Amino acid sequence: MPIQSETELYAPVKAYFEQLGYDVRGEVKHCDVVALRGDEAPVIVELKKTLTVPLLVQAIDRLQHTDRVYVAVEQHKSGRSPRGVTWSDAQRLCRMLGLGLIVVRFYKTKPPFVEVLCDPTPYVPRKSAKRVAGLIAEFRERSGDYNVGGSTRRKLITAYREKAIRCAMLMAQHGPLSTKQLRELTHIANVTAIMQHNYYFWFRRASRGVYELTEQGRAAAAEYGSVIPPAGG
Repeated sequence: MPIQSETELYAPVKAYFEQLGYDVRGEVKHCDVVALRGDEAPVIVELKKTLTVPLLVQAIDRLQHTDRVYVAVEQHKSGRSPRGVTWSDAQRLCRMLGLGLIVVRFYKTKPPFVEVLCDPTPYVPRKSAKRVAGLIAEFRERSGDYNVGGSTRRKLITAYREKAIRCAMLMAQHGPLSTKQLRELTHIANVTAIMQHNYYFWFRRASRGVYELTEQGRAAAAEYGSVIPPAGG
């Protein structure tokens, strides 16, 4: 069963640091756990049943006392991470905030297991030039803003989808068209690849270099006709 209170985390966390040679006290100057070892900087641990924003904010406040601040949460028997994020995501978030992350797993017949997933060290994420270029390219290749930010479980109009929609709309209006005609009407350089890859199953080859709409393609042209302006519009 999940723990009922974060106070249940105190004993195993205290024991863990005591095994490393620390003296440990609870509730020192509003800090859940404080550990001292010789002349080293103090270690502070904030306890919570699960990883939450208030816990992270509280831990960030403790950075005014020391750079060695951890958050400690329960790790459920299933190993499932909290609130739909992976444990690797939780580690990355803590590192970006300059925090360490401790998980405690409880058992029915044996002592709790304490594991440090990451220590509180400075973290500077490396930017990917490829990802930055891809983000800018996707932005610039869209002709307008056709999605609502924060949307989930709905089809998004990407630059690729927009290009396919424009081709489908033209075919719905004019019938089968050659890739040359589509390129001239839409100014889409990779129109041949869009037809050949046929990612959405909207197109089929009518003859050499000429394509027409499938039933799915006609439905897409009708669905998006009022959303995407026509080529040249």
